[in-house]
This record gives sequence, C-alpha cells and structure tokens, in this order.
Amino acid sequence: MDTPAEEWHDTGTSSTFGTEQGMKKMSNIYESAANTLGIFNSPCLTKVELRVACKGISDRDALSKPDPCVILKMQSHGQWFEVDRTEVIRTCINPVFSKLFTVDFYFEEVQRLRFEVHDISSNHNGLKEADFLGGMECTLGQIVSQRKLSKSLLKHGNTAGKSSITVIAEELSGNDDYVELSFSARKLDDKDFFSKSDPFLEIFRVNDDATQQLVHRTEVVMNNLNPAWKTFKVSVNSLCSGDQDRRLKCIVWDWDSNGKHDFIGEFSSTFKEMRGAMEGRQVQWECINPKYKAKKKNYKNSGIVILNQCKIHKMHSFLDYIMGGCQIQFTVAIDFTASNGDPRNSCSLHYIHPYQPNEYLKALVAVGEICQDYDSDKMFPAFGFGARIPPEYKVSHDFAINFNEDNPECAGIQGVVEAYQSCLPKLQLYGPTNIAPIIQKVAKSASEETNTKEASQYFILLILTDGVITDMADTREAIVHASHLPMSVIIVGVGNADFSDMQMLDGDDGILRSPKGEPVLRDIVQFVPFRNFKHASPAALAKSVLAEVPNQVVDYYNGKGIKPKCMSEYESSRTLAP
Repeated sequence: MDTPAEEWHDTGTSSTFGTEQGMKKMSNIYESAANTLGIFNSPCLTKVELRVACKGISDRDALSKPDPCVILKMQSHGQWFEVDRTEVIRTCINPVFSKLFTVDFYFEEVQRLRFEVHDISSNHNGLKEADFLGGMECTLGQIVSQRKLSKSLLKHGNTAGKSSITVIAEELSGNDDYVELSFSARKLDDKDFFSKSDPFLEIFRVNDDATQQLVHRTEVVMNNLNPAWKTFKVSVNSLCSGDQDRRLKCIVWDWDSNGKHDFIGEFSSTFKEMRGAMEGRQVQWECINPKYKAKKKNYKNSGIVILNQCKIHKMHSFLDYIMGGCQIQFTVAIDFTASNGDPRNSCSLHYIHPYQPNEYLKALVAVGEICQDYDSDKMFPAFGFGARIPPEYKVSHDFAINFNEDNPECAGIQGVVEAYQSCLPKLQLYGPTNIAPIIQKVAKSASEETNTKEASQYFILLILTDGVITDMADTREAIVHASHLPMSVIIVGVGNADFSDMQMLDGDDGILRSPKGEPVLRDIVQFVPFRNFKHASPAALAKSVLAEVPNQVVDYYNGKGIKPKCMSEYESSRTLAP
C-alpha cells in the first residue's frame, strides 16, 4: 500500500491527501481496506477518534531531525492494509499530530492496528525512499479500554532507541441522550359536528435536505379540545440529530376513523426552544392553520400547544463505561459430561489432536481473545461441570479446572487452554448436564459487585456445552436472578446435539420466565451453536456470540442510574451545551 513518490507532494505540513484528489484517493484506499476487512458487514457500534503523538524519535542522521508521519494500518486475513495517515511534521522529534484517525469500533471483533512512523524527507516524498522510524502493534480494544496507550516504537523487532508513541481514544458521540417531553393543548378548533375533536400531535425533524422525518406521534385524546397527551421519551439523536437549532415541525390533527384526519394547525420549534421547559417553566406555541390565516381577517390561531416538561436523561454508552474504567470479568465453564465421549478416542469432542484444536478450544480462544482486552489483570476463572473429580471422584458441577478451589484463575487465555488440557486425563466424564450451579457461582460475585454502586466490574460467563441441559427449571431461576446483576451469560453449543431447549434461554423468541413465572429483568443470555460456524472464521463466531454484550452492559448500568466512573474530563467533551 506504499504511495509512489510522485503522489506524495509535501508542502510544509500536509500532503496530497489534503487536496480533493488526495481525499478521494484516501477514501478509496479506506473503502477497499474496509471491504476487505468486512467492516461494512455488521452494524458499527460506534466511531472512535484516535489522536497520535510520538516522543524521542531517533534521528535519520545526526545532522538533521526527522520529518515524521504516522501511517495507520489494519489487519485482515493476515495482511496489513493502510487505512489513513497523518500530516508530515517537519524537523520534529516529539511530534503531536493534528490529524485524527477515525475508525469504526466493534466490541465483538479483535481489530488489530499497526502504527508506523516514517521519516518523509523533503527530497524523497515517497515511502519507498522514506526511513522507517519504528512501529507499534496493538488492538483497538486495548486502546479503548485504557483510553491512552503508550508503547515503545519497535524497529525490526528491537526497540527504536528511546522513542515511543502514544495513542488517545475518544468516542465520536452520536448523541445518546434521551429527552422526556410532555405536551398538552387548549382551545383547539372543533372539527366535528356532533362531538369535539379527537386531537393527536405529530413531531417531525426537518433534515438538511428539507425532507421531514417523523419523530413521534402521540396517542389520540378522544372528544377533547384541551387534551393532555402522555409523556414520551425520544433520543436527542432522533429528535434533532444532535443539532439543537434544527427545525422541528409540529402538527395537530383531529383523528378520523377512516384515516382521513382533519388538519387543525401547525407550529415550528427547535430543541433549544423546547429546553426552555426544563426548570418547571412552560413553553407554548400558537397552533396555526395557514389557510384560515390567509382567508380570515380576525383569525388568531387554532389553539395553543403547551410543553409542560422537558427533561434530559444522559444515556451513557458502552465506551463511556469501558473508558471510565469498567473491567469485563471473563469466566469460562466447560462441559465434562460423558456424552462428549472418551477424550482418548479421536471421535470425542474433548479429543486433543496434536495439530487441530477441538471445538471447545476453538470457541474458548475465539471469545476469550476479545474479552481479555477489557480485563486488566488477564486472570480468568475457569470451571468444569458434569465430571467426577479427584481425589474422591465425586460428581461436581462447578470445579476449578486447575483443581485450586481457592484460586480458580488461570493466567490469560493460554493459561485456561493449558489447565483444560492438563485436567482432562485426571477426570472421569460423567453427568448430568447441570449449569445452574455455575451461573449461581458467578452471580454470587456479580451480586457482591452491586454493593459498590459503581460501574467497576461486569461479568461475562462463557458456558461451553455439548448437550441438552438437565436442570432447566433451576437454570431458568438462576438466569432470572442474574438478570438483575451486572452479568451476561454466553452459551456455545458444541457438537451435533438437539439444542432447541437452549434457544428458549436466549430471550430472542419471547420473554424467559422462572418456573414461578417471574420474567427476566433484561435479556442476558446469548446462545450460539458452534456448528453454524464450523466453516467460518473464529472472528465470525466471536462476533455472533458477543454482539449483544455492549447493549447488555449499557442496559444494566443505565437502568440502575449508575454513571461511568471518572467521567469528568471525558464527559465534558460529549455533554450537550446548555
């Protein structure tokens, strides 16, 4: 992806990419990289801006300082593709680049980034002649979870002197706040002969291209010229695309059962004007029928519409919580029931093949690699269920696979893999398949976390199982209880069993209830059969499994009214100005 010399005309601080032709070329590069990366295939969770600075960049030669430029590359299918590059800063060993990199952030993918620092000398504008000053590789998840990532620059595997690079992440907010509005009206025109009008109100956002987007339609208040409509909530993004001065068109209609509603009147406003109703004040508008106004000399209005209340609810995003220091606590539970087959037999789902990882390992690594970026100590509790364990060989449904009940944590995903492989020969695969005990175990830790009243730790339990679970009633009970806690449960079905019961736990088809009839507070279970991904990449499995997690985190903390920790500096950059 190097740029030929003749296309890199530097004029002091910027490159061709600052020109229209250059921007077009840049967007083409980004688009081809994006298509290769499959970036457009799934809904983007959010956009992140990355700011880059370097320190102590080694000189190309002792006589002159370098002219640095940072190139951002993304990895796909083992290859690196250029996504964007900064401006060139002349003769500088501690450059702070003004150009921001904007990248799409997906929680459910490992997005590998490479930052390369090149010295673009004034004589040789192309990268081929430019000196490579050092590079740094990381994942976007690492930058986002730390908000500020500083690393040494490496050159051909060694540190490039004392040089370092710092990348700072900031969420590009597509405003997530909600506004609560409460409208009423008085003395509306009567459009009915034998009764009073049946009014309802519609609010439209006027877009930049003058098209109108319906934002909200109230219910109909029957037979009433002085209606009070129900309070409703709408996102600020939906209401005005985050632009407080954007025109809002409001229309009052008299409802008709045949669908031919009679126009009563209309008025225009802005979100800025509506915010006047925030401190217990009212804002009101005359409802005007332009035809009447043009025809009738004494026409005043067709009624008054009043905004009685405007409340803004700050909705924090997934990244607000992660950047505020919330850790994802990742726990693994593995099914060691006899239905998996004897691990010494090559047909067993637990067979350790010398060259090919089994489905349990594939699913564990795919999901674990994502989650580990959000866990600072990289220590993961790992449990097994459904086996007889040494020394007494009693059946256990929540034993530590490292056999250390006081400390079931393994160092990194690699540690979990090693503990799994070493425990297999020591177990007797048995049964039944009970998963309620392990859900209750993690729920106990999650429930201790609720005492902090802070967004410190969110728990993800990954259950890898081959079969139909035998304690369905207890499991439903455990999930309903866990739905009140900072916790999500991911179940990956391994092998070819009938998993139809599992689909019931995943609330996508309807509300899961406990045996007593209590509904889940929020949908926290995601079930995925591994066989659907047999021929797909590990990234595709992880994506499907983790796709719902960010919303589950946000739903839990926003629902409890818990703000992200240490928000001050970060929040001020995204809060609506008064």
